[in-house]
Amino acid sequence: MSRTAKDWVCVGKLAGAHGVRGDVRLKSFTADPAAIAGFSRLCQGPDGAPITLSALRPVKGGFAARLAGIATREAAQALAGTELYVPRDDLPEPGADEYYLADLESLTAVDQSGNAIGQVKGVRNFGAGDVIELALDAPVAGYGKSVLMPFEAAFVPDVDLAQGKVVIALDAWLDGQVEVEAAS
Repeated sequence: MSRTAKDWVCVGKLAGAHGVRGDVRLKSFTADPAAIAGFSRLCQGPDGAPITLSALRPVKGGFAARLAGIATREAAQALAGTELYVPRDDLPEPGADEYYLADLESLTAVDQSGNAIGQVKGVRNFGAGDVIELALDAPVAGYGKSVLMPFEAAFVPDVDLAQGKVVIALDAWLDGQVEVEAAS
């Protein structure tokens, strides 16, 4: 049965080889990082080829994983950048006031007065915490029409999946940014 992209949730990413025996570096996006080992249906991308974790151990910055069928450093390195997905129906339903970050994609971004200001492109994590990526309807001086801002309550005070919107305190975030003057 073919599913749509919304039927899948990204739970991790492979980051290349770890050692010389075919282990891969793995970054888990699950609330409990080790829980990634408990998924029985990990796939390379939405509806992609299955991946079987046969061993997982913590290392600095994530995990070292042994994958079934991967026995060389070269094969492990070839998987660098591969995102790992699970079918959404394999995940527990979020509780009240909880959601999966994937559910935020494509929501309408509104200011605190309820005026549409753009759309959520996604939520990213580059190592220092989650950031929300917005495609703005109108450019902001110095930023253009694309903004990455911390996904924190001070700047994202409300997420309303039922209404298909997320409230963004863009002015509060902009007020906290440091202006860099052009070199003279």
